[in-house]
Amino acid sequence: MTSQSVAATLPSTSSSAKPAARSGGRVLVDALRIHGAQRIFCVPGESFLDVLDALHDQPAIDLIVCKHEGAAANMAEADGKLTGRPGICFVTRGPGATHASIGVHIAAQDSTPMLLFVGQIARGHKGREAFQEVDYGAMFGSIAKWVVEIEDPARIPELVARAFQCATSGRPGPVVISLPEDVLDGLCEVADTGRYRPVAAAPRAADADALAAALAGAERPLVIAGGANWSAQAAADFAAFVQRWNLPVACAFRRQDVFDNRDPHYVGHLSLGVNPALAERVRTADVILAFGTRLGDIATDGYTLLEAPQPRQRLFHLHADSAELGRVYQPELAIHAGIEPGAAMLAALTPPAAVRWGDWTSAARAAHGAFVAPAKPHPQLTGVDMGAVVAHLDRILPDDAVLTNGAGNYTVWLHRYYAYRQPRTELAPTCGAMGYGLPAAVAAKLRDPQRTVVCFAGDGCFLMYPQELATAAQYGANLIVVVVNNGMYGTIRMHQEKRYPGRVSGTDIPSPDFVAMARSCGAWAERVTQTEDFAAAFARAQAAGKPAVLELVTDPRQITPAMRIAD
Repeated sequence: MTSQSVAATLPSTSSSAKPAARSGGRVLVDALRIHGAQRIFCVPGESFLDVLDALHDQPAIDLIVCKHEGAAANMAEADGKLTGRPGICFVTRGPGATHASIGVHIAAQDSTPMLLFVGQIARGHKGREAFQEVDYGAMFGSIAKWVVEIEDPARIPELVARAFQCATSGRPGPVVISLPEDVLDGLCEVADTGRYRPVAAAPRAADADALAAALAGAERPLVIAGGANWSAQAAADFAAFVQRWNLPVACAFRRQDVFDNRDPHYVGHLSLGVNPALAERVRTADVILAFGTRLGDIATDGYTLLEAPQPRQRLFHLHADSAELGRVYQPELAIHAGIEPGAAMLAALTPPAAVRWGDWTSAARAAHGAFVAPAKPHPQLTGVDMGAVVAHLDRILPDDAVLTNGAGNYTVWLHRYYAYRQPRTELAPTCGAMGYGLPAAVAAKLRDPQRTVVCFAGDGCFLMYPQELATAAQYGANLIVVVVNNGMYGTIRMHQEKRYPGRVSGTDIPSPDFVAMARSCGAWAERVTQTEDFAAAFARAQAAGKPAVLELVTDPRQITPAMRIAD
């Protein structure tokens, strides 16, 4: 369900009757219900007991109790990615909030709607460095769209409505709401609001005409697609535009799911380990349409594929946030528009009778096909070949399967060899946060238990939040985790070997028994040491009827698909 589909207002709540007295906690939970909240992720704290008590009487809202606040925040962020509605997380003051800050940072950089509610000390204790006191405005001010502390229970409906509005409108992002405990237990008589209505800018007719003229005159055009909150309609409109105009499409970092990777117009992923041929296409394009995406350092290879502030290429940039337009690169045309109205505009553009770039598009697709053809493993390497693993999953997984991952060199195999087919099937942090994959997979499986959900995690990545397997088991989230175990922090080792060859320091991981750990948390688990054993092991994981973990033992010498440590 998209944010647009939940924006319809509820029946009017106005009444001549005087509102009944309610605690601040109950007013807050009623507000969450009004705004369509279906699920809350939390680690309980005494600072918001009144909210927990009110949730006892609100069975329409699922309460998912996690084992770590960082994981709870990651789950809420992933839920926001999946639905287009704010993912909701509750944590306690001080340590709870600092643990949860990772989810706020991910939501900010990934443009994900999210609400983090933080219990706070009583109002009369502020400024004395009371137990677990933190100034949340100062702490979250640089990474959240808005931070607010509610000082009066009567203002809860107003400020919660504003929080939903802020998190979903324009460029989506996180909002942090601080809740003093004496506000939550205070009684008030206040009316509720209606449901929030997210808004998005729409392009002007003149923008459409100028863009169509520029594309029609191009010889080497390239579309770079990305951004957040793509609905099925937006994806369909964008695909129709690309196909009618026969344009090559590259997806921005960890946004591969916005366009079907099997489409002949898809030419690759502007990611870590980018295809050199694709990088050259960006350099030599004469017209670039950046649709929905920021042009960050990874997508531009450290701001080198396009020159700042004025690129050599004619740049046309469409984005939901006016502050993003011209931030690094000055476009020839900046179009302030959300994903849905922007895609609708593109779908309505009429292509010329004949285009000059047909060979350019087909050559880019051919280069992509050569790049993603799995290479044979080096004969001296041992363990499981990740190229073969991802290729197998690409063949057998359904189109709507959700794949999640955190950070590490293991992700290069996934992003290179798996073809994403539908929006909201790639849950991966653009900020490169380790540990994200498992919590995100829990959120995805809870959101739609019938869908296949596969988490990829390196051994270091998995060890960030392994205890959330117990959360998955508790709530029946029967996901599959593929743990890629090479006994080290692979990305850091890669950089270490480049700068200090042979001087290993701090990058080894003496791993626990992952199979025993997983089983102790209520999951099914198996260790795989040979490539040819993976397919059968994965089938057993699918049939396990509980969360499943497959530990894949890989050769630490193979640091990426194309690079070995010896290189």
